[in-house]
Amino acid sequence: MAEHNTFTVDPNWQQKYRDMIASPELASKNIKPGQRVFIGTGCGEPQELVHALTKRAGELADVEIVQMLTKGEAPYAKKEFADSFIINTFFIGIAIRGYIQEGLGNYTPLLLSDIPGIFSSGQLPLDVALIQVTEPDARGKVSLGVSVDIVKSAVENASLVIAQVNPQMPVTLGDSFLDIYDLDILVPIDAPIIERFSSKPTKETLRIGEHIASLVEDGSTVEFGIGRIPHALVGFLTNKKDLGIHTELLTDNIIELVESGAVTGARKTMDKHKIVASFCMGTKKLYDLINNNPMFCFRPTENVNDPFIISRQHKMVAINMALEVDLTGQVCADSLGSKFFSGIGGQVDFNRGAARSKGGKAIIALESTARGGTLSRIVTRLNQGAGVVTTRGEAHYVVTEYGVAYLHGKSVQERALALISISHPKFREQLLREAIEAKYLRSDFAGVEGKFVIASMEMRTAMVLRDGSKVNFRPVHPTDETRMRDILYALSQETLFYRFMTRQQKFSHKQIQDFVYIDHRKDVAIVGTLPEAHGEDIIAMGRYYLDEKTNLAEVAFVIRDEWQNRGLGRFLFKHLVTIAKRNGIAGFTAEVLRDNRRMQAILNHCGYRVKRRREEDVYSFQILF
Repeated sequence: MAEHNTFTVDPNWQQKYRDMIASPELASKNIKPGQRVFIGTGCGEPQELVHALTKRAGELADVEIVQMLTKGEAPYAKKEFADSFIINTFFIGIAIRGYIQEGLGNYTPLLLSDIPGIFSSGQLPLDVALIQVTEPDARGKVSLGVSVDIVKSAVENASLVIAQVNPQMPVTLGDSFLDIYDLDILVPIDAPIIERFSSKPTKETLRIGEHIASLVEDGSTVEFGIGRIPHALVGFLTNKKDLGIHTELLTDNIIELVESGAVTGARKTMDKHKIVASFCMGTKKLYDLINNNPMFCFRPTENVNDPFIISRQHKMVAINMALEVDLTGQVCADSLGSKFFSGIGGQVDFNRGAARSKGGKAIIALESTARGGTLSRIVTRLNQGAGVVTTRGEAHYVVTEYGVAYLHGKSVQERALALISISHPKFREQLLREAIEAKYLRSDFAGVEGKFVIASMEMRTAMVLRDGSKVNFRPVHPTDETRMRDILYALSQETLFYRFMTRQQKFSHKQIQDFVYIDHRKDVAIVGTLPEAHGEDIIAMGRYYLDEKTNLAEVAFVIRDEWQNRGLGRFLFKHLVTIAKRNGIAGFTAEVLRDNRRMQAILNHCGYRVKRRREEDVYSFQILF
């Protein structure tokens, strides 16, 4: 169907289609025992039709109710109606969660993009669809409003369609329209659309949002999955440029992002300048924003959630939630152990699509703990009965409030270290021991127990070189072991000699571990990194070691040969000074070879009081802040 750009309600529609109009009670009389009845999604649920159906419980038996997500009331989900109504849901909302977990209803795990196909193929034939639409225009077209998703497919495949026609339903433009004669019974109801109020972000979700925002580049197209975490990051995206949106769900949080000017869609590969969505759940403020607004384009699930379409967006970023992640990268998102909690939704669709997008990022987010901080969500093994939604082979970025772990293409050992490092600090040592017991880590990792420390975000900075290259500086991380080995073995003999005063070109596993497992106060190490498709590469490293007796720290740093003479050493030294002063350290000392003139120049012109003395081929520096 062609997409509409304008929509004006026909004021005489009830007279024109009077033969199709019925009350909720009369309309519900058309539903027979043993039929399969689809109910519209989320905030688009036709509540009056649902109540009319429920009132007939005593006359009905074995009516299967098919739904994607219930946001409104679910009066049929009661034990006394178990013989009348059988619930079959693709996503478990809070209204029916207890009912499903008691074994009184059914959960059908499916990728969201696959659901329309089981309707159209006849695998799950629908007898009746109860939906909600706008009033028709003069051409006899109605909009599905806030819920297009799988509702359009349900209408196309149901034998009987009963539509609650509501003047308060916002008109959504795009592929959201039906012909009035695609509907069989019209039930005029003037009632507010169900509203969903966003919960206030916590300090943990805000920190997660900040981490995710650092991964979102200007010009990216973003998907916000269902849940509180993806929407906590909106405030951190308002300073981005030319963002696009292609997402299954819109909530009120999108309003701030649109009003900030960050969303233009100018760099989208498809649907330029359009916000593409499948359904929305929010307040009247959101509904007023999307109403007849050509900036928004609503399309069915089979389009919005198609991984191929998603992958065609340049820099597609998909953000979805998990309930727990194990140390190999398996993501559980729909159950708590054997108790079903939510659903697969669009996580797999968008994860796969974003992973295949040029410059794309597939992100899984979760708070590090549950149950008031008593339970780690990063686990050695998933709880018994837990379902894997995203496999370890498809996991890319995992984000908690403690940082970002990049898993794709990494070994199990690298994954375990990365995930332990973003777990809650009080669980890290336990996870480390369990990982060694599970043989995910070598036994010699027992020696780093007690050293799994993640440094403060305040120790991060960045510089832009003359050629426009941006180098990020951050504290060294336990997951940097492989990167540290790479930079050490990439150094020339001269650079190695200047840094370590030895021509040794072999580094033991213990030596490399000593570079990355540090306490970030007495022993601080900062690395300069460049972003790469696989994560990042280390091109520079600076470090100081505190002598607590003198309150002076010995400083040293090294730059990869091809990046020398570009100002990195001077910048890194100044950053280390800032950190040391913040930690109350009085100054630096350094031992520098006579021929290492670059290091001497940095120290001699650092802007602080400098003392130096020479013994044979080594200069000893003392710099007081």
